[in-house]
Amino acid sequence: MDRLLIRGGRRLNGEVTISGAKNAALPELCAALLTAEPVRLANVPRLQDVNTMLHLLRNMGVAAERPSAQPDALTLDASRVTSPEAPYELVKTMRASILALGPLLARFGEATVSLPGGCAIGSRPVDQHILGLQAMGAKISVEHGYILAKAEQLRGARIVTDMITVTGTENLLMAATLARGETVIENAAQEPEVADLAEMLIAMGARIEGHGTSRIRVEGVERLGGVAHRIVPDRIEAGTFLCAVAAAGGDVVLRDAHAGHLDAVIDKLREAGATIESGSADGRGWIRIRSDGRLAAVSFRTAEYPAFPTDMQAQFMALDCIAEGTSRVLETIFENRLMHVNELKRLGANIAIDGHVAVVEGVRKLSGATVMATDLRASASLVIAGLVADGQTVVDRIYHLDRGYDRIEDKLRALGADIERVKA
Repeated sequence: MDRLLIRGGRRLNGEVTISGAKNAALPELCAALLTAEPVRLANVPRLQDVNTMLHLLRNMGVAAERPSAQPDALTLDASRVTSPEAPYELVKTMRASILALGPLLARFGEATVSLPGGCAIGSRPVDQHILGLQAMGAKISVEHGYILAKAEQLRGARIVTDMITVTGTENLLMAATLARGETVIENAAQEPEVADLAEMLIAMGARIEGHGTSRIRVEGVERLGGVAHRIVPDRIEAGTFLCAVAAAGGDVVLRDAHAGHLDAVIDKLREAGATIESGSADGRGWIRIRSDGRLAAVSFRTAEYPAFPTDMQAQFMALDCIAEGTSRVLETIFENRLMHVNELKRLGANIAIDGHVAVVEGVRKLSGATVMATDLRASASLVIAGLVADGQTVVDRIYHLDRGYDRIEDKLRALGADIERVKA
């Protein structure tokens, strides 16, 4: 099992290119199930979750090729799907596998999908997926840990979800593209990754309006065609690097990064004292961050997009740990998303938890120690803390990190960090 060895105290300087978004790549891989024609994706991040999804799709009969000359490109061909099933063995490590349900049901009229697994950061019920598909005419039962779904022809419906759910919105959106008639999804997730999926589906021939808002309208079509699509940059990876530079100090330009997808995070970083500029060149966005000296502690509250993202809570808390003053962090999305607190405290952080609130009193220095990643974003927060801690920090269980960050240690090393991957 790999671990990261970090020797803290170095400023970060230079440029880093942000990879494609994990949370866009996974549903867009599943969208290939909606057509018998080739789907070509560019800017595909090299992540364990992507590999897991490819394994799942290949198990169904989807051909997937990654050109040797283009490691961030993929071509998928779902013309010969032989088994519309997502078995537990391939699903247990990744909750996003539920995204195969809608496309399989829409195109093939049936699907068998194991209830998903993934990070243990709180309950992620799939009932909104099931209720929405039932409203579209699907017959669904849950037996022995599997969702069994059938529908001769999905039909349009007005769906009002009880809660905002990103994967639920994406599943219903994909299913609605081949349903008969009009589907309206109310209380839809507005994340950039949802909008990017919709743009890909539109390029395949889908009729979609309102993506990026809370009300999405879909007029079903008989068939979808192939597409060439570039995956949107990963705003959470970009936000993680912004927090790393803010904490460690330095001057870094992020290439292929959309500042407009990170308004809430950038506002808080500026409030803390970082200097941030942004723009675009050749159609690609860039963000520059400069940080010098100890920043100010900033309180924040997580909420659905476009508010402060729960996926950035742990990383920003690492910055607050060494900031000047006291901050309050309120987590409203997942009930177990403060598990990194105890590991940050091992590095010398001063944090108290009261329910879903973490009160962080900034300290001048953290001290290197051996810590354990508990989930994907928690592992990123420990890397940031290790970059600023005195001495050596060892981050164990970084398979969590590999699920969502494309070669993060290589990118940080190119910016001047003393970080390496070692065998345990």
